[in-house]
Amino acid sequence: MTTAVEVEAAAQATLAFAALQSPGLSTLLGALRGAAMSPQPERELVELTVNWTGGFAEIRASWGDTVASAGRATGPTETTRLDHHERHVGTLTIALPAPWQVLIPVLAEYALLARLRSAAAGAARRRVGERMLDALLSGQEASGSDGLGPEAFALAVATLPPGTPREDQALDLLAAVGEGYFSERRLVGHSTVRAGGQGGMAVWLWTTLDLSREARELHLSLTSSTALAVRLGISGRQAGGTREMIAGIQTALAQARQALSATQRTRAYTVFHEMDALHSLISDGSLNVLAAQVNAQLDTLRDGGRTADTLRAYLAHRGTLAELALALEIHVNTLRYRLRRAEEVLGGRMGDPALLARLYLAFGAETV
Repeated sequence: MTTAVEVEAAAQATLAFAALQSPGLSTLLGALRGAAMSPQPERELVELTVNWTGGFAEIRASWGDTVASAGRATGPTETTRLDHHERHVGTLTIALPAPWQVLIPVLAEYALLARLRSAAAGAARRRVGERMLDALLSGQEASGSDGLGPEAFALAVATLPPGTPREDQALDLLAAVGEGYFSERRLVGHSTVRAGGQGGMAVWLWTTLDLSREARELHLSLTSSTALAVRLGISGRQAGGTREMIAGIQTALAQARQALSATQRTRAYTVFHEMDALHSLISDGSLNVLAAQVNAQLDTLRDGGRTADTLRAYLAHRGTLAELALALEIHVNTLRYRLRRAEEVLGGRMGDPALLARLYLAFGAETV
């Protein structure tokens, strides 16, 4: 005896078979395939979707930039995350009339294909730029470097935490994602991966228009696309022009590495011109003697480090003593007393720039 469930299943199978035999379905899939294989697959796909349905379609990169958009959203939208082998490559946002909503999963698959096609095209271009950038980083002239034009350029380096699985593959993925970001920003950029004694690094060179924004968005694109704990260091702006670029590439690389060393957190970035100018002095161990001297002087107070902690708070504070005392949960007279005791053992006044500089450098050396 045939059950109701079996009848329903047979009916669904009949409808599915009929749909697969439909000439309209063949036309639909052929058009979607043609759009995804076109030179501009994302744009062709969203325009085809809107022309068919009269709805709205938008494809965004993993870091949020709109890659292609068409139509107007007159109702609720549905966003599908586009992932490939645990790599986030973008999103598809759709608003379609009710009869067309059954197409959303199909459109999402073709949107993913379109993003992967664009990435593959970028990979082919990348290999050419990779050879050029490797030569420049090695201090050699490189054919094709004149393609960067007269615009100012910047350089960035990224590393991953020690022990990252398949680090070489992960860095190669980072390089590709970063170059994809520059391509979609219409910035001329090249990438490569460099081996190192304590792990490799991904490197990017690009013509820069707004360095602060590009640094922020580059780091966002790397972390959102790969879910990796990326540390990124970015150089300052360098003079454009072929001759200037060749002369400045080593300066840019050194600046990017310094900015990377100043990036303490495992998922963060630093731009060279925004980093603490004293970082190199503090981090190379040159100030250890000064730190030991200051701490020895403060230890003579035998107050369990309270005065030293108060001085650290004082250096970081930008308001009044009353506000600082409130933040420390002590009376303002207690604060003044501790500062006077510190002046006595340190041999200076808190208003003396030389003493403040000594304290800043000594306490800074302790945090490295």
